[in-house]
Amino acid sequence: MQLRSGVKGSVASGRNAQQPKPAVSRVGGARRGVASTKLVATVPGVQAQRSAPASRSRAVTVRAEQHGAGEDGMRLAHTGEVPFKKILCANRGEIAIRIFRAGTELGLRTVAVYSPADRLQPHRYKADEAYCVGNADMQPVSCYLDMDAIIKIAKEAEVDAIHPGYGFLSENAAFARKCAEAGIVFIGPKPETIEAMGDKTAARRAAVECGVSIVPGTNNPLSSPDEARDFATKYGYPVILKAAMGGGGRGMRVVRHESEMSDAFIRASNEARSAFGDGRMFVEKYVEEPRHIEIQIMADHYGNVVHLYERDCSVQRRHQKVVEVAPAPKLPNSTRKALYDDAVKLARHVGYRNAGTVEFMVDKDGKHYFLEVNPRVQVEHTITEEITGVDIVQSQIKIAGGASLTSLGLGTQADVPPVYGFAIQCRVTSEDPEQNFQPDTGRLEAYRMPGGPGIRMDGAVTTGNVISRYYDSMLAKVIASAPTFKMATQKMQRALAEFQIRGIKTNIPFLENVMRHPDFLSGEATTFFIEQHQRELFNFERHGSLRSSKLLTYLADMVVNGPDHPGAIGAPPSKFVPAALAIPDELVGAASLSGWRDVLQREGPDGWAKAVRAHKGVLITDTTMRDAHQSLLATRMRTHDMLKAAPATAAILNQAGSLEMWGGATFDVSLRFLHECPWRRLERLRELIPNVPFQMLFRGANAVGYTSYPDNVVRAFVSEAVRSGVDIFRIFDSLNYVDNLRFGMDAVRDAGGVVEATLCYTGDITNPKSRYQLDYYLDLAEKLVEHGCHALAIKDMAGLLKPRAATILVGALRARFPNTVIHVHTHDSAGTGVATQLAAAAAGADIIDCCVDSMSGLTSQPSMGAIVNALHGTPLDTGVHPAHLLPLSNYWESTRELYAPFESNMKAVSSDVYVHEMPGGQYTNLKFQAMSLGLGEEWSNICTAYAGANRALGDIVKVTPSSKVVGDLAQFMVQNGLDEKTLVERAENLSFPSSVVEFMQGYLGQPAFGFPEPLRSRVLKGKHTIEGRPGASLGAMDLAGLEYRLKEKYGGGAISHRDVLSAALYPKVFDEYMTHVLKYSDLIEKLPTRAFLTPLEEDEEVEFEIAKGVAANIKYKAVGELQPNGKREVFFEANGVPRVVEVGDKKAEMVMGKKAVREKADLAVLGSVGAPMAGTIIEVSVKTGSLVKPGQQLVVMNAMKMETAICAPVAGVITQVAVEKNDALDAGDLVVYIDTAAVGAVEDPLSSGSDDDDEVQPEGGKKEPALAA
Repeated sequence: MQLRSGVKGSVASGRNAQQPKPAVSRVGGARRGVASTKLVATVPGVQAQRSAPASRSRAVTVRAEQHGAGEDGMRLAHTGEVPFKKILCANRGEIAIRIFRAGTELGLRTVAVYSPADRLQPHRYKADEAYCVGNADMQPVSCYLDMDAIIKIAKEAEVDAIHPGYGFLSENAAFARKCAEAGIVFIGPKPETIEAMGDKTAARRAAVECGVSIVPGTNNPLSSPDEARDFATKYGYPVILKAAMGGGGRGMRVVRHESEMSDAFIRASNEARSAFGDGRMFVEKYVEEPRHIEIQIMADHYGNVVHLYERDCSVQRRHQKVVEVAPAPKLPNSTRKALYDDAVKLARHVGYRNAGTVEFMVDKDGKHYFLEVNPRVQVEHTITEEITGVDIVQSQIKIAGGASLTSLGLGTQADVPPVYGFAIQCRVTSEDPEQNFQPDTGRLEAYRMPGGPGIRMDGAVTTGNVISRYYDSMLAKVIASAPTFKMATQKMQRALAEFQIRGIKTNIPFLENVMRHPDFLSGEATTFFIEQHQRELFNFERHGSLRSSKLLTYLADMVVNGPDHPGAIGAPPSKFVPAALAIPDELVGAASLSGWRDVLQREGPDGWAKAVRAHKGVLITDTTMRDAHQSLLATRMRTHDMLKAAPATAAILNQAGSLEMWGGATFDVSLRFLHECPWRRLERLRELIPNVPFQMLFRGANAVGYTSYPDNVVRAFVSEAVRSGVDIFRIFDSLNYVDNLRFGMDAVRDAGGVVEATLCYTGDITNPKSRYQLDYYLDLAEKLVEHGCHALAIKDMAGLLKPRAATILVGALRARFPNTVIHVHTHDSAGTGVATQLAAAAAGADIIDCCVDSMSGLTSQPSMGAIVNALHGTPLDTGVHPAHLLPLSNYWESTRELYAPFESNMKAVSSDVYVHEMPGGQYTNLKFQAMSLGLGEEWSNICTAYAGANRALGDIVKVTPSSKVVGDLAQFMVQNGLDEKTLVERAENLSFPSSVVEFMQGYLGQPAFGFPEPLRSRVLKGKHTIEGRPGASLGAMDLAGLEYRLKEKYGGGAISHRDVLSAALYPKVFDEYMTHVLKYSDLIEKLPTRAFLTPLEEDEEVEFEIAKGVAANIKYKAVGELQPNGKREVFFEANGVPRVVEVGDKKAEMVMGKKAVREKADLAVLGSVGAPMAGTIIEVSVKTGSLVKPGQQLVVMNAMKMETAICAPVAGVITQVAVEKNDALDAGDLVVYIDTAAVGAVEDPLSSGSDDDDEVQPEGGKKEPALAA
């Protein structure tokens, strides 16, 4: 809404009443701008101004004219309403600009002061003149507290009046006196009033004197914690400590227990001293859940006082106002009137002059208590201006110049304009609500403000400004005005959504949640509003502006430091980007998609199994989106490329038995290397492919991990997987251990999934010498069918199942179990995969696995095209039309070129698989691991050692994680020059890989033919063993506790139930994933694959969709030179707008020959303690070698005038103190390192304790799961 008449000038200008004017005389009668002209006012309490020498004044004026004139040289004429020509604002930021605007509208020249740290800040350039105050050796805050320097500048610039704004010197009586002594008008109360009212203890005494009710508290400032403790002992806890001088939440602490008093008092006192130059405190009884209501008063030199109604400032965090409303909604009229009366009564009692605010608490019963007086303009004065039309800042200047309230049109309370509508103010700050409102600093890469009807912006920043760590974090105040409270909230919601801020984090997502919350909208929020509703208020929608800035940081980081994609050792990604796969014309417009999932949803798992058995043809399972790329491309296929093929896949393969989507490797790699949420992948693919069943590989008691987990974790995972879209669970155990299989089957059955119990195939049933004969598999199948399964799967992970063996095994199973679905999976490592699957189909298999041609063969699955064409038109027809497969294969062929860096470079099939029996997926991964260890030339020896290791371990079934045990032992043997014989002979003196030790202990279960002796005893060397199912002996994991800790660490809005499950299964990997997302955002999932994998080239442009109907266009332009701070600027155009991102150069240390950047804390290690925000170290409480307890203070930081104690998260010994007093830190910089092992095994509550760094088959199980109860 527009302010009514009077806001741009005097309220009195629109009134007819006669107004007394101050006695004003002109000296010389010259025009404004001529040096000898001076206005002199005779006003009670205002010292007359002396004329300055003409020559000096002229020099200042000429310089000011050149600095301050607009491009056209036009100026606003002096209105004659004040006896001043020039005013100075002893402040910075938005309030300085607000004062300059008011002064300019009155025709005054304006003067700014700025600290060296603020030399490029906008308030400097908004004034007609600007002068530096303080020097680079001073603390930046201290510059604005240097009274003598400010007055010296004012005198030299021939300033008539000084406006202190709020904060800094605004409540400093000594400063007001110094102004008077210098012949300069202080725009504010008299010094005596500041002492009487600005000092909270004196204000309380004054309130008692005139009968205004107060909360019990001390009447005199306190200097020690003991005095505050005595008061609390008398009146009881909780109490609140407040700075005796100052406000805005600075120097304020609630103390709920005696043990907290000393530390809280010291911290609050130091904070007050830093902010206001006075560390004295007072203490009062703390009233729970009140409303915070303040009354705006105006008073002149002649004893007249009026109020401009109230403001509701109840929405607070740490006693700092966040949102303010005027007038207060739903405040009883009786309470409202009592507040007005008490505020005016108190102001008259102390002879108040100028603008001020009287603050009260109103309890649940409507009873009010005086809090304090703020003898200055308030941050939230804006909303009072909006509902009254009174320009408070101009009124301050006029009253300081001698104007009466009558001359302002405010002579009596009846003259005050009635309230018009409602106004809301939100303080937009550079704080991250997801990280406990940690202040953020940096350059504003983009800054676009809202506008439109009913929106006012008071701010002092713009694109390119640097937000420093030295001052308050407020960026802007946005004010929304409307006829009703509801309409005002709607305008505010719209305004917050219009903000576009890039480069730093802001509290806008939090403010948006406040504006939507029912309790706020009810108009009855209390000061406990934020504390009571943290779950809703901190549940943030993903905010686009912040995410896009993080995405640019990711791209910039790759430009400066290169890609960080382990395993990318092949050719670079193709520059050709395949388009999304179109649905074949003949399938477009067909009836709504239907498939076997419809049968499953309609009939349930039992009905599905009956329908599949009754089906005459053979069904196929497509593994392209899971096992195929795991086997060929190190599991690196991104969701982005799968989604592009998903709609066409739903149409082309609508008669497929299932699509394999998930498994342990895909779950792990999605988080670890692709930085994607595997749950989100599943959900998005399910949306696009609703008709074909999704299948996953499920490791029984191991879920999708590499160790045994508590039963409640596995069951919770299965239930969530079903809800997210998984239909068929291929349940297997790496040792075919029946107890583990039965538990997995029970979990799936209870969750409503299809139970596909699995026989992991190894050996050769056609070879009489093989340990694993037909009877072994039939006996295992008997136990599984008896326990209750919907399907039996034969999982041939190495491609050992020859066609003749498939005929024998499938035929025997079909004869034994005529009503059970049989599903066959194999790999094409030896080149016999197609023949094997055709043989299995002919022998009675219901479903066979394959993948699209361009992703088939070698260690992957056999060709879908070959199988579909071979069976087309036969009784075993797959139901898939061969002609439709070509575009699917072409898409994946082009897409595969994007993943060239991860190709295994196998040129042909290899029949040596029948010798080493290595699973297809492990073959490529183990080869890469060998190369990483410098054993690339030893690959043939590793293959030989793999076969030997298998025999030494007892010829076990080999599938993750048991295959990892064999692989680790094989590499160990090659590294140490061991063969099968010497391995056993020297075992007692060898330190075996932990996966081998844990296998021998029984953490994977029990091998079919027992553990090998004497190797087991020699490996274990007396270590304990587990008999039976490992998970059965594990206590339940406290998932609720884990969720709480994750939300504490990453913010409530960042953690879902699915994230809790991911963290339970992969603690360390999930930590790394969250660290990456917090740094770069989840928008990297949307990036085209080439841009994700490799740096953009100069002038390369990418366009991609970030949401439905919302696209982003990014062009990389250039990278700057290395800066002294070890960083480089990277230049982009984002949606056509120039953007600059600054990132650290990790090679800077080598380039500069020194450590250019501070060491960063490792978020995944609790003992690695980092700075929670940018700030300065003001106290170091520990030293190297110190033994610390959880919660013990390590250091104290000062950030944006707030002191923060950084405490130990765990017990341990300090092994590194990375900071000293006065060090300036960025968020995340290492502060100290705590060695938890030094005081015994201290478990990280967010870590599993296992080393799961290997990509698809990390180190084996662990002895106790994370957070086991």
